[in-house]
Amino acid sequence: MFEHITPYAGDPIFALVDAFNRDTRPNKVNLSIGIYFDEQERLPVLQCVQEAEKRILAEGGAKPYLPMEGEAACRTQVAQLLLGAQHPALAEGRVATIQTVGSSGGLKVGADFLRTWLPESAVWVSDPTWDNHRSMFEGSGFTVNAYPYYDAATGGLRFEDMLACLKGLPARSIVLLHACCHNPTGVDLTPAQWDALIPVLRERELLPYLDLAYQGFGDGIAEDAHSVRALAASGLTFFVANSFSKSMSVYGERCGALSAVCASKAEADLVMGQLRYTVRRIYSSPAIHAARIVAHVLGDTDLRALWEGELAQMRVRMVQVRQALHAQVCALRPDRDWGFLLSQRGMFSYTGLSAAQVDILREQHAVYLIRSGRLCVAGLTQANVGRVAQALATVA
Repeated sequence: MFEHITPYAGDPIFALVDAFNRDTRPNKVNLSIGIYFDEQERLPVLQCVQEAEKRILAEGGAKPYLPMEGEAACRTQVAQLLLGAQHPALAEGRVATIQTVGSSGGLKVGADFLRTWLPESAVWVSDPTWDNHRSMFEGSGFTVNAYPYYDAATGGLRFEDMLACLKGLPARSIVLLHACCHNPTGVDLTPAQWDALIPVLRERELLPYLDLAYQGFGDGIAEDAHSVRALAASGLTFFVANSFSKSMSVYGERCGALSAVCASKAEADLVMGQLRYTVRRIYSSPAIHAARIVAHVLGDTDLRALWEGELAQMRVRMVQVRQALHAQVCALRPDRDWGFLLSQRGMFSYTGLSAAQVDILREQHAVYLIRSGRLCVAGLTQANVGRVAQALATVA
């Protein structure tokens, strides 16, 4: 029955994690997978989440199936987090938000929805992007292309080339954009560049699809939502998938959402109905515990303040280890420009290392990066940053 099935090669990032776990060297450093670790190299359990779970348990009660679109309190809080509580799009009922199984679930639901209702469109992703972006949209039947993005020569953004490419796309093309903390490069558009991009999206009648997995890891909660709020203010229709895996350190709870900001309440109602149907065909309804964590943390004044403080601590720590790595590697290799370590933002940096150099890092120095050269800053600590700097200086 299944002899014709081709073998699955496996996911390269998870394969690296397996190899890291098998590595017996005491000085090994995992900078591969996109997970935030604290200074003790542990996955933190946030106090705000612990307190929210205590309240959830104290409330008790049954655990029914949620509606296909998820829990109402969670969805309301997510929409306000993205747009700001007083945004006109919310007051006008133009936003359809569903709770999803992580942002990956949101991306998949959105991809299936768009394949049904914009079947002639193609998808455009940044070069490079998170590998699963391409896989998800291709899995929904889309042709996926790439627009210029990362400038290997400068470690920055090819913004003019990006604009030129988008200006030539057919109307109703779907353009996947990273709202902040670009994965894998850490290179983001500035607010001014977003403001220059939005008229192009409008003129070409393109559909922006934002991935916002790291809100709060860049410059702050509101600052990292600039693109979402600017697009909503422009009147454009767009999608945004967001996640709390990193910002609340609840990876396995799969806390995510998908929002469609539409031209009118009538369109938003139509979209919501078909998003419900899309969910029904995939996983039927999302997780109740995930919804209640998000609703409690975002909806309670004290828990919200606690979360914002803990999130700021994570953001500041990543900036500090970036600065420490930059200072130490510059001292070791002053002949190279390491400025990208400071200009890139969020959880990742693109080192410019080749796959062969990454292999040497792993095999000779026990420092694990993925073969694209992406470095997960959140795996650095003040204790291991010196070893990492020495290894980078040796292979670069």
